[in-house]
Amino acid sequence: MSKRRFFFIVFEGIEGTGKSYQINKLTQSLKKNKISVVKTREPGGSVSAEKIRKLIFDKQSNKFHKLTDFYLMLASRNEHIQNTILKAKEKKQVIISDRFIDSTFAYQVIGNKIDKNINHLNQKYILNGLKPNMTIVLKSNLRNIYLRIKKRKQKNKFDKLKSTFYRKAQNAFIKLAKNKKDYYIFDSSQNTPDLEKKLLKLVLSKLK
Repeated sequence: MSKRRFFFIVFEGIEGTGKSYQINKLTQSLKKNKISVVKTREPGGSVSAEKIRKLIFDKQSNKFHKLTDFYLMLASRNEHIQNTILKAKEKKQVIISDRFIDSTFAYQVIGNKIDKNINHLNQKYILNGLKPNMTIVLKSNLRNIYLRIKKRKQKNKFDKLKSTFYRKAQNAFIKLAKNKKDYYIFDSSQNTPDLEKKLLKLVLSKLK
């Protein structure tokens, strides 16, 4: 393994694609390989960002105007970056995030029709040049997605969206990832050990 360095990995995809499962497996495997790794998520990922997350997922949050929801997401991201991601950068750790800026684009810009220029302008100031080293997009057929969501004990507002929304969002993720370096698309319709091995092999190859 090469000299320890900061490496930022993001998992993207709609609900029910198995992101959390694969992130947990990858985190465990990297730790077994003696790699210092931080697991995080959006919205959330720091104490202050998690407080904003609670507001985003509050029972009354469906009454928020879509622009309010958008800015709450960005507020949470700013706290996440300042308190978690940049600290991992200072410590030269590997950090794996469940969602990042592509989710904002797929859900808020494409799904909720937030102006893309507003999104771009805000991201510019919040990110300040920060970007993932690699983004892994998980896609799945809708049948498996709904089966996974059905099994969840606690469901939030994003688990209750219509199939048309999920299709649009998933297509947005795939379009973002196509023909771009540092983006990798995997079919997670079946979360098999084979997929876990492929993801681990890919990440280890990038960390050399």
